[in-house]
Amino acid sequence: MITSDHNPQLKDVRRLHRREARRAAGRFVAEGEDLLDAADAAGWEPALRLRAGVDVTAEALAKVSSLGSGTRALAVYEQRWSAPVGPLCVAVWGVRDPGNVGTVLRGALAFGVASVALGPGCADPYGPKAVRASMGAIFAVPVARVESVAELPGERVALVAREGEPLTGPVPGEATLVVGAERAGLPDDVVGACDRVAHIPIGSESLNAAMAATVAMYELTRIARP
Repeated sequence: MITSDHNPQLKDVRRLHRREARRAAGRFVAEGEDLLDAADAAGWEPALRLRAGVDVTAEALAKVSSLGSGTRALAVYEQRWSAPVGPLCVAVWGVRDPGNVGTVLRGALAFGVASVALGPGCADPYGPKAVRASMGAIFAVPVARVESVAELPGERVALVAREGEPLTGPVPGEATLVVGAERAGLPDDVVGACDRVAHIPIGSESLNAAMAATVAMYELTRIARP
């Protein structure tokens, strides 16, 4: 049993909490029994699994946990990157909050979205906060990285507050919903590269990226659901 947080495996875990280390290693950490169960259910094999009181002492594991309260189990996985695919893809642009990125993944799983694409300036979906916010969806929804709208499948629909037509669904054929950050929104060149612009009719000033994406995913898939 590992008893010291100076153990080489635990040092590797601690390093993976940093984005540059995750990018270099192509790995990430998931913490908590529920997340590990979700990974198992999706068929992900861990490169390393550590359980408090079994593989490592609870004290040593707590010292490398990203959670303030520590964790009873964590595992290291290889990152998986996919091409953006339809029939419905959701692309987020410049969304820097990892909680929002993880919540978009959670919504994508809930509404049967085929993939989530991350444009420039987005938070790392494999960071600790994004993985937790996804509630296991990171293991079930294909994730892509893109640099331009041209890489996105089907009709590209830019979601812009108070512009274009009200968003209605479903979209015939393949489509990508493109969502920007709450304050900055989508860059003009991204909006211009999309096929059309739509908005969610609301009574307030705006929704954050995760809320907007979730409402839009519901709208675009509601007729297809039983």
